[in-house]
Amino acid sequence: MAIKTLRNRIPHLLTAVLLLLGLMTAATAQAQAAPQQLGGSTVVCSNSPIPTGWVINSVSTSSSCGSGRAYTISDTTGLNYTTVCSFSPIPTGWVVNSGFTTSNCGGNTYGFNISSTANVSYTVACSFSPIPTGWVITSASTTSNCAGATYLYNIVNTAGISYTVACPFSTIPTGWVIASTFSTSNCAGNGYAYNIRRA
Repeated sequence: MAIKTLRNRIPHLLTAVLLLLGLMTAATAQAQAAPQQLGGSTVVCSNSPIPTGWVINSVSTSSSCGSGRAYTISDTTGLNYTTVCSFSPIPTGWVVNSGFTTSNCGGNTYGFNISSTANVSYTVACSFSPIPTGWVITSASTTSNCAGATYLYNIVNTAGISYTVACPFSTIPTGWVIASTFSTSNCAGNGYAYNIRRA
């Protein structure tokens, strides 16, 4: 009786095992196809390429790196701001807000405070900072907080607005035009600025 019952259950057991193997194979294939997000921070040799979206936070000595130096790097995904060494790549859509002296960057004098422009309408950026696409420089002021650079820029995101002002050294976004010019002392000694609007 027990043997007969076992014989009747074997096909069901085989079907269950095969289904389980199929699900495991599909899950493994899906995991391999999905891009792996590294996240967090890690230490790499100074001659290593820096992944897109990652920044260099500090420098240390390392006997395991041929260069003798290692970088602590971090992923900016999900962050709004961080501090980096002055030679660090600045991710797309991020700006340098200020600079400071540091001893943590392998003999380089400065570190930068940087922030993401995602989900904000305006911010400030040192004059040497990259300016994201679609943003304009509306004014400039003298500063001692930009690692030796003279000017700090006020910048505005043109997404969702129809008009604004722009200093003459600002990039004019695609689809925008200069409507008029006016005199001003707010554009780092240029003496004038533009009224710009969406075409």
